[in-house]
Amino acid sequence: MRWKLPSGWIAWCCRGQDPGPLAGVPFGIKDLFDVRGEITTAGSKVLANDPPATQDATLVAHMIAGGAIPIALTNMDEFAYGFATINAHYGNTRNPHAPERLAGGSSGGSAAGVAARMFSIGLGSDTNGSIRVPASLCGIWGLRATQGRLSVEGSYPFVPSLDTVGPFADSAGGLKACFEALCARSLTDVDVGSLRIARLGGWFGENMSAPMQTAIDTLSMALGATDVVELPEVARARAAAFVISASEGAGQHLGRLRTQAADYDPAVRDRLLAGALLPSTLIFQAHRLRHWFRDRMHEAFAKTDILLAPALVGEAPRFDQPEIEIGGKMVSARANLGLYTQPLTLAGFPVLTVPMKVPGLPLGAQLIARPGREDQLFALAEKLETDGLAEARLI
Repeated sequence: MRWKLPSGWIAWCCRGQDPGPLAGVPFGIKDLFDVRGEITTAGSKVLANDPPATQDATLVAHMIAGGAIPIALTNMDEFAYGFATINAHYGNTRNPHAPERLAGGSSGGSAAGVAARMFSIGLGSDTNGSIRVPASLCGIWGLRATQGRLSVEGSYPFVPSLDTVGPFADSAGGLKACFEALCARSLTDVDVGSLRIARLGGWFGENMSAPMQTAIDTLSMALGATDVVELPEVARARAAAFVISASEGAGQHLGRLRTQAADYDPAVRDRLLAGALLPSTLIFQAHRLRHWFRDRMHEAFAKTDILLAPALVGEAPRFDQPEIEIGGKMVSARANLGLYTQPLTLAGFPVLTVPMKVPGLPLGAQLIARPGREDQLFALAEKLETDGLAEARLI
């Protein structure tokens, strides 16, 4: 984590002008967003000798315009290709609630910083779950906005057709205020009592740990989410997300791999090289499935406004825990942290991660709404916080 206080900020805030709705709020920035005067490493030493950014990324600029104070550049998986924030170049980010466990990734530095009270808001990116996974494991609020609603300008790309950006926060109200600053507009009020809430079943109702199952059941009951919606072909949707991510991720790096392959984390390099070998027919099929699955997602909202699903199978795995049980088989813990987040990636719908109020380690739930209906997500999130059903877990 690199600490930074902009030299002109104190002079700026003393001009006697309204400093904005986020006045004085410290925030951290995932190190794939440009910050003027700093090198954007995207978690890799491959970019360590690049020239410093000449201007702030759009989201960073909006935060500063809203009065927030950028104080840190935060750790991440190299080039955002991972779910764990295990970084061969800059070290691993540990879970503030249990240092022997993962913080999640790839935006783990921003999430852990909020949970550890280093700053109140963190900026992250979410391609396959990189906001939702660490928000759940660290016990804070996180938002993957509707794809395209928040600008990705000035952020280092991972999978351009899937990349989405968004904030973490230590309260539902703080998350909403941050989102409004990033959008440069206020959200309309929503009658929470009128919201129709259903629970995702099938794929999203299987493989949960006992604590996660209890937490989701409790939250569903409190929300009156008795209806169950099942999405079709979820396993194929997740596979399509893998294929699109691997192929587009590889396309971003082929030039550098030809000259700097040794500078990459070997695990990341090998995934990128494998993506470069995918046949075009498979990539085409993955994009076709993406469009089909998006249509099925729209159909799922015919009789509901918000869908509820677990964010992860369970609590944060330990660093020395290479496998977890899925479907009766032991599989890679890190590769399957996105079990419930990756399929939803394809549709581009907004998803808000809720830190459920539970004993033990943090557990998060996903609230999913139609594109552009972040207002509904925030209305429900604030009610959950007010009713004591959800709260950020801070140390």
